[in-house]
Amino acid sequence: MKHVTEFRDPVLAKALLSEIARLTDRIRATRENPVHIMEVCGGHTHAIFRFGLDKLVHDGIEFIHGPGCPVCVLPMARVDECIEIAEREGVIFTTFGDAMRVPGTRGSLLQAKARGADIRMVYSPLDALEIARRNPDREVVFFGLGFETTTPSTAFAIQAASTEGVANFSVFCNHITVPEPIRALLNDPHMKLDGFIGPGHVSMVIGTHPYDFIAQEFGKPIVVAGFEPIDLLQSVAMVLRQIAEARAEVENQYARVVPEHGNPASLAAISDVYTRRPSFEWRGLGEIDASGLRIRPAYAAFDAEEKFGVGYAIATRPVPEPEGCACGAVMTGRIKPVACPQYGKGCTPEMPLGALMVSSEGACAAYWQYGGARGAAA
Repeated sequence: MKHVTEFRDPVLAKALLSEIARLTDRIRATRENPVHIMEVCGGHTHAIFRFGLDKLVHDGIEFIHGPGCPVCVLPMARVDECIEIAEREGVIFTTFGDAMRVPGTRGSLLQAKARGADIRMVYSPLDALEIARRNPDREVVFFGLGFETTTPSTAFAIQAASTEGVANFSVFCNHITVPEPIRALLNDPHMKLDGFIGPGHVSMVIGTHPYDFIAQEFGKPIVVAGFEPIDLLQSVAMVLRQIAEARAEVENQYARVVPEHGNPASLAAISDVYTRRPSFEWRGLGEIDASGLRIRPAYAAFDAEEKFGVGYAIATRPVPEPEGCACGAVMTGRIKPVACPQYGKGCTPEMPLGALMVSSEGACAAYWQYGGARGAAA
């Protein structure tokens, strides 16, 4: 397959839908007793709704929307700390656009910018490094946010700053990892999960073996998937086939992009620049052991936590969610977005209460944009 249209071929889609229906009947899943498949990544959630896959598959399949949206799982306390840094004199604070409108207790970064803070949207940490080169009299901070997909680019920027001696550049590191929250969900006795669709872009970096524990320890199938409709339908069929054959394995549907052992250059940069935190706070999940990264002491000069005395460099307390906000329950798959009492009322894309309505990978944003759920909120 060379062209995107091939990944959206209706003939292929119909064949896969027929196979999915056959396998769903084989395992005797029904609307009343469905098979629960979690798509970990918010990008997959948006693709499912954009292409109407939730309505096309057998009604014995229920998609559970997982915590694979780094902006969505960002605790409010981290947003507050971003604003605290950004409002300091002489600071230029840089961030990806998705994080600009995530609300904290003092508003969002966009609102802080309106109050006068010098906050700039960038497309890469290397853009932030270039701003630091051009403004040697200012402290330039990059908001390092994301899963293993974006972690290497931040590491490369820190390595470049160190090599060049760009002393006015630092990173507020909030990079997190995917396997650990999956383990936390599997250890939750209230969660019913029968299989997983794994995030393909994360596995471009880490490969497929970090998910071995899902199959080996918990006996659940996982298929690393691409992001086009044919990718997702094929991945659902692969999960169902494992269940039908009483197998639990890590399979790679996205083999055209994902190498089994990941990307060596990216993994080397991650290992050089970062170390694991003992734990990290996730919105809706609380503290999860070894789920976050921090900058190694060798690169402490580029660690904004240490430079500005914020985040885990000091004792921080969790900030409670706004009253009535159900982001945590939605993000862990306990409820659908439309079940949140604030959905479409106190929380809309124009005036978001929670991060899931803001992010381009948020489940609430997917429901709002593609799910036809605005009427359900009325």
